[in-house]
Parts: sequence; C-alpha cells; structure tokens
Amino acid sequence: MNARLTLLSTVAPGVAESEAFRLALQHAVGELGALGGMIHLRGPMSALRLVSTAGLPPALTRGWEIIDQEGPLAPARALHEGSGVWVPLQPAEATAADSRWPGTGLAALPMYSGNRTTGALSILMGDRGEPAPEHWEFLRAVIAWAEDRMVHARPPTGPSQMDSPSSERVRRALKEVSVGSWDWNIRTGELIWDPAALELYGTRPQDFTGKVDDWMRCVHPDDLAPTLAAADRAIREGGVFEAEYRVRKLDGSWGWTQARGRTTYDDHGEPHRMIGVGWDSAEPRSARDALSRALRHMSDGFLAMDDDWRITFANLEAERTLGYSEEELFGCLLWDLPAAQQVPGLEIRCRQAAAAEKSVSFDVRLPNGRLCHLRLVPGPDGRTIYFTDVTEKRRLEEDRRSAERAATERAVRVAELTAALAKATTSKDVVNAVARRVLPPFEATGLVVQTVECDRLHTVGSVGYPDDILAILDGRERTEPSPLWDAILAGAPLFLSSPREFADRYPELADLPARAGKQAWALLPLTASGHTFGICAVTFDHPRRLTDEERTLLTATSALVAQALDRARLFDAEHTRSRELQRSLLPRDLPTLPACTAAARYLPAGQGMDVGGDWYDIIPLSGGQVALVVGDVMGHGLPEAATMGRLRTAVHTLADLELPPDEIMSHLNDIVGAMGEESYVTCLYALYDSTTRICSIARAGHPPPALLHPDGTVLFPDVAADPPLGAAEPPFETTEIPVPEGSVLALYTDGLVESSKREMDEGMAALAEVLRTSHVDGTAKDLEQLCERITSALLPSDHQAADDAAFLLARLHALPSSRIASWPLLDDPRAAGQARGLIRDQLAAWGLQDLTPTTELLASELIGNVIRHAKGPLRLRLLHGAALICEVFDGSLTMPRIRRATETDEGGRGLQLVTALSQRWGTRYTPTGKCIWTEQALHTTPDAARDERPADDALERMFLGLAGLGGLGESFDDDLDALTFGDQDW
Repeated sequence: MNARLTLLSTVAPGVAESEAFRLALQHAVGELGALGGMIHLRGPMSALRLVSTAGLPPALTRGWEIIDQEGPLAPARALHEGSGVWVPLQPAEATAADSRWPGTGLAALPMYSGNRTTGALSILMGDRGEPAPEHWEFLRAVIAWAEDRMVHARPPTGPSQMDSPSSERVRRALKEVSVGSWDWNIRTGELIWDPAALELYGTRPQDFTGKVDDWMRCVHPDDLAPTLAAADRAIREGGVFEAEYRVRKLDGSWGWTQARGRTTYDDHGEPHRMIGVGWDSAEPRSARDALSRALRHMSDGFLAMDDDWRITFANLEAERTLGYSEEELFGCLLWDLPAAQQVPGLEIRCRQAAAAEKSVSFDVRLPNGRLCHLRLVPGPDGRTIYFTDVTEKRRLEEDRRSAERAATERAVRVAELTAALAKATTSKDVVNAVARRVLPPFEATGLVVQTVECDRLHTVGSVGYPDDILAILDGRERTEPSPLWDAILAGAPLFLSSPREFADRYPELADLPARAGKQAWALLPLTASGHTFGICAVTFDHPRRLTDEERTLLTATSALVAQALDRARLFDAEHTRSRELQRSLLPRDLPTLPACTAAARYLPAGQGMDVGGDWYDIIPLSGGQVALVVGDVMGHGLPEAATMGRLRTAVHTLADLELPPDEIMSHLNDIVGAMGEESYVTCLYALYDSTTRICSIARAGHPPPALLHPDGTVLFPDVAADPPLGAAEPPFETTEIPVPEGSVLALYTDGLVESSKREMDEGMAALAEVLRTSHVDGTAKDLEQLCERITSALLPSDHQAADDAAFLLARLHALPSSRIASWPLLDDPRAAGQARGLIRDQLAAWGLQDLTPTTELLASELIGNVIRHAKGPLRLRLLHGAALICEVFDGSLTMPRIRRATETDEGGRGLQLVTALSQRWGTRYTPTGKCIWTEQALHTTPDAARDERPADDALERMFLGLAGLGGLGESFDDDLDALTFGDQDW
C-alpha cells in the first residue's frame, strides 16, 4: 500500500483533474483486487455526474452517468452519510444499467473540497467482498491525494484566450459570434435555452428536458469540475460567473465555448436564478471575422446595447430600418430614436424584460405598417435585440392556420356526421342527420334523398321543398330528362351553380328552379358496394359556386350517407316485417260486450329497437263474464314476438275452457317453462263477472292494475304477486275485488310506467294522476281520448322509449239484478216441469214470450240429463242481457260431450238438439260442480223472427214423431210437460 501511495506522491501538482482521477482509480482497483471503479462529482441541484471510470465497460456505466445524490445508490449514500459505505450488489442496483453487474458489492467514499462534499469514489469488488479496514484506510489516502491534486489542477484551456473580462470584451463577442442566452433556476434546477443556446450546446429541441442535467451531459468530463466550481464560487460570492469549457456537438465532436452569467437573489439574500450568455470560442480569428461580417450583412436586424440602453453595434438591416448609419446610431439612447418612439409600449416591455433578466419575444408594428418580430436578450453587461420582418411570414402563418382551421372544421363535420349516421337506424334518421350536419355548414336550404325502385325515383325524405315539387320529383322514370337521373347514371357528382346553368343544360325543366325556390344544386349519387341506388340533392336558395375543397367534402359525405342509407333500408324492411308480424298477433278490434267497453294501445319501442312481446286481449265468456289479459314476453326480437303469439293463442284456448285464473296461470307457466330456461313472461289475467261485480285477478311478475272508481278515486288493488311465468312454482294466488258499476280497470305492461329515467313507483303515480285528472275534466268518459291522454303524458312523442308498452282500459258494467233470475230446483224428474213454469213467468215479465218455447225445451233437455246422469243440488238461472242465457247448475263434475247418433241409437241426440236451438252453448266448472249454459239471440226485428221459423218448423216435425201430435199449437205447453227428457250425452 505504501508503495502505491509513494508512487502517487511523485505526481507533480498541476496535473489535469482527469489524469488525477484516472491514476487514483487505477491504484485503488489494483490494491483491492477489485473489478473496476468510478468517480462521480456533484453538479447543480441533486445530481451526481460520472467523470471518470477504470475497468468498467460503457455498457455497465451508461445508466450511472447522472444519478440522484439523494437516491439509494452507493455514491449517493456515501455523499449523504459523509463516510465510507458498503452496498452489497442487489438486482435493483444492476437494473440502473439495464444489465446485470458482476461482483459482490460497491465500496464508496465521499470526496471533499474544504468542508463541502464534491463527489464520491466507488470501487466494484470481486469475490473478496467488503474491503478490510486497512483497505478502507488506503482508499481514504487515495481520495486525499486526489482532492489535493484537484485544488492545484490547472483550468482547461481553449484554443485561443481572450482579454480579461470587461464590458468591451462582451460587446466584441456579441458583434463577432452567435450568442445563446440561458436562464437557470438555482432552486428548482429548471433551465431555459433559446434556439441559439440549443445549437451552441449540441442539443436537439426534442431532446431538451428543461433541466440543468441537459447542460451537465454535454460538458466534457475533464472540464465539469472546474466549471462547477466557478459557478459555485460565483453563487456564494455574488460575483460574475465566467468559464470556458468543451461541449459535445451534434456530430459527436468536442468544441470550446465560453459562458458568462450573473446571479440574482431574493429578498432574503438567497440565490434564486443565474442568467447569462454563451458563445462559441473555438473558431480562429479569421472565422470570427467572417462571423462578424455575416452578422453585419445578415437579413435580420441586430442591435447591441449597454446597461444604459445605448447602442454599441448596429448591422446594415438595423440601419435601414431605423434610418441612421451605425456611426450615427453608436452611443444613442434607443428610446430617443423616432422609429422606437412610434411603437406603442416598446420601452415599457423592454425594460420589464430587462428587469426580470429574462429573454422575451414579441411582434411590433412599425410606422411603415410592416410587422417585425423582436427578441430581447438581457446579458450581464448589456442587451441585444434581434428584429425580423415577419409581415409575409405572419400572413402565410395566418393562411396556414386558416387552412388548418378549415381542415379541422371539415374533420369535425365529417366526424359528427359519421357519429350521427352511426346512430341512425332508419332512413328517416339518415335524412335528419344529413339535414342537421350538412346543410348548415354549406349554407344550404334544401335536401332531397331519393332511391331507385323499378326504374323510378322514390323520395325517402326531404327538407325545404314544397309538396307540389316533391310530387314532380317522386316517381320520375329513368327515360325522363332529369339532372337527378343524369348523376345516378353517370355515377359521379353533378354541380349546377345557377339557374342559368340549369336552364342551359335542361331547357325543358327551366321553370323548375323558380317553382322550387332553388338556384344552385349539388347532386350526389349514392353508391354502396359498387351499386348506385339513389341520389342526395343538396340545394341552395342563391347562386353558389362550390370550391374544389367543398366539392371534395360533399363527395366524401355522400359516401358516408350511402353506406348509412343502405344499412337503414335493410333495417326499415326488417323492422316493417317485424311490426306487421307483431300487429297481426294482436287483436285487430276489441269486441263489444255488455260487461265492458274497452280501448287499448300498443306503443312500440323507440327507433333502433326491435319488436317486443307485449300484448293485450279481451275474451268474452259465458254467464256475463269477460276475461281481460295483458302480458309481456321479456326481450326484443322476432322470437319474442312469436312467443307472444303462442301465449295469446294458449290464453284464448284456456279461457274458452272456462278455467279459473289460477289454473290458467299454471298451464301458461308450464308452456313457458317448456320453451327454455331463458324464457320469462309476465302476465295478468282478470276475470270479471258482471252478475256479481267481482273481478278475480291473478298476476305473475306483472305490475298491478289501476282501478278508477266512479267517484274519481284511483287505487292499485293489493293483488298477490307471483314470480314471472317460467320461473314460478304453482299454485298461483287469485285475488277477488269488488268493482263498482262504471269503474275503469287499467291493465298495462312495465314499458308504460318504467324507464331508465323513471322508477316504476313514479310511473304508477303518474298514471294515477292522469286517471284522476281525466275524471275531473271529463276526458275519462271517452276511453279513446283517455288512451291518448295517457300516451301523451307517460310516453310523449319526443321520448325515445327503450321498451314496448301496451295498456288496456275497460269500463266495467254490471248486469242489473232485475235482469237476473235464479231458482233452486227439485232433485227429481219434476224439476223439468218446475223449470218450465218458472221460465214462462219470467220471460213473460221480461217481454220475451217469443223465446219461451225454445227456452223451455232447452231447459227441459238440460235438466232431464242432469236428473238422469248427474246429481243435485240443481239450480236454474236466466240472464237477460244482449242475449238470453239459460244456465243449469248441478253438483257433478262430469262434463257432457256431443256425439253422432246412428239410426238405431235410442239416445245421443240431446246435445244436437241443444246445438240446433241455441246460438251457442257450453259448460264450465263451478266451486260446487258445473254449469251448462245456452245462449239465444233476442228477437228484436221481424227479419230475425222470420229467420227463426225454419228452426221452429223443424222442431215441430221432430216432436211429431215423439208425441204423435198433429202439431204443437196451443197445447204445446201441456204436451211438453207430459214428456220425459233425458239422453245418453253424459
């Protein structure tokens, strides 16, 4: 160790720092048997700069060229702790160089200059690991030697030395070379370079980060330490910073530069910023003379001034602009010049920039009207002003900006149109999008979009055209002269700029422009997939010659419109088929029934939505009953619409069987469950009995009905809710509610009261309010008007509904008790005679004597069959409504069935007789058994009476064989009482 230190001591003071660093590292690595070493010096702010290495390839040290002195790496830790540190090599250490380092760890010690740390020496150890104590002592001795040699090192020398610093020297430099200005924020490390400084320090604008690290990277490692020391000394002592050092140029070579700056301090005396200039000092004197001549004759104006704003140099352009020679300008105060006095605010802006010691640039308008760009660069010993005539440049820039704005506006328009067309689903949507996005920017007033169908033009949509002109344009054949057809057949746009140009080309249509109120046309063929299928005509109410740019934009727009319209036509066709299918599955007309009067609406979803599965229905039943149904198949599409049709048919079939609501729901649940796991349906089935005024309701996942009472109160009955069909488990619950005469029952699907912007409870409250107010103002008297009121209130025309909606309004009517007659009957063969007597008396009271024979015969046949094949108790009921209904109740669940009787059969003709005598007949289950009913039309006109005579004659002939009578005549009732009825139909 002593031998190495002795060898180092023979190196004379004054050796360059780079040589001292190289020798120190070589001996340290050799003594410790290490793999290599490196030295970092402190830079401005918190950066350490790598200035020397030994034994380490550049690939390993590239990531260590500038490191944070507050970071975790070994040199930074040694600097921070002020003593030697041992850092075992970890993968995180190696990632700084993007490759894995060999060795076991880094030994690092700080370097000092007086009491201030200046850097760190680091040694990469091999297999020996952490240095022994004697090795640490050796490293400290080597660092002490290096620190001593740094103090006595000679400063770097450039290719030529200039005189001592003075104001005159700076003025000469400004006149002879290109000067770059810089502004360094000492506190934050931010650095500002003007374009000349970027070029001087070999930095591309895109590589400049605005940090002082940019300057440290470009300084030669040998020159960094003395330059940093000079900057530190100027900051501490408040003096002028002056240095000459080498920097790396863009071509990779090194060149000498000089810098001069001055430090500014805040109110507390703390250093804030350093502002200065730099210039290239590597050129020989001849080169500097050449630069001086170039500066003298360059096209830009250049002025150099001292601290008092007195001119020390002016080039030829400055002389021409200011109107004085350099000799006349030298020593003049800038503000005394007439040209400067005529520029408003020039002195104030320049003095403000000088006070801030920050370079500024701005445009000024000269007295001759020319526009100049002025750049003021403050320096330690004066100011320089560059000014350039930018009148033409600014005009070109404005033209370019105008073109860019126009291009941006075009791009925005195309983007907006593209977005609007992407949302358009129907042909009407496409026309509306074009009208909103294309007409206003071009100041157009008319639009016609037509498609070719069977060699004729058909209008899809238009804006700004009267109906009579559209009638002329619509249906125009290919053979007729037309600019529209010409553009389609040519497959190219046609532009007509004036009525005269139109008349010259189409003389037979010369009157059309005046009638249409148009004076210029852009006719754009619509082509998709290589096929021209229509035309888009954009028209103007004044002569208009479109520029090439506008024509290009309209042509590009037509391509977007063609694609969107082609897609929309397919949607329109499919949507129309879907709607027609759905409407065909809904009731065409609601039946007119004594038990209720009704009105309904089906409201499809908004544009862009597929068909849904909402439906409603009214099913007339026996005994003054009526079924009201509303349902919703979840989802949209043809499968859902088809499911709706199947369920509606199933509901009709099950209702005709006169099953109670809960059993109908159970059967529907089985049907839906068999369709698949993802099939769900909500449904509400209401069975209203006009004889009892009771409404029995069962619902599966459906909103409850609304009931408008005759007094105007609205309530939602508390109807038991079961899960949707397909997910429910029978049995279903049925709720019975009394309904006053004249009440309105409202059944609806969730699309009427629920949306993304409205909860179902809010929608139901809104429905109740509409019903209530409609009752007050009398609208509820007309159910069709009430439907319109509900639609406009809950689903206004400007509302794009996301779901279909269906609702059914039914005003329920009770059958008066005076029109109902009911009697218990004997449970023996005498019941038929008893019934006939009751029927004769009641029909006489109702004035229906014409129906007495037929009704007696029907009742006798039904009662006779009950006596023979069923069991009691028996009951007879007559209902006088729109028809006469005769009902026979018994306690048996056995249903009769009609069958064909042969000539040898003794029975089997009873139900055939019932079928012949009645308008319709049927059976239904009751809680205690069953009911067999018949329905007869009332004889209200002579024609109706005549229509019934053939049947009466046929019946007389039938009973001639049975009773051996010559005719029924007046003894019909007595003879009928003597007959015994009963057949084998059970």
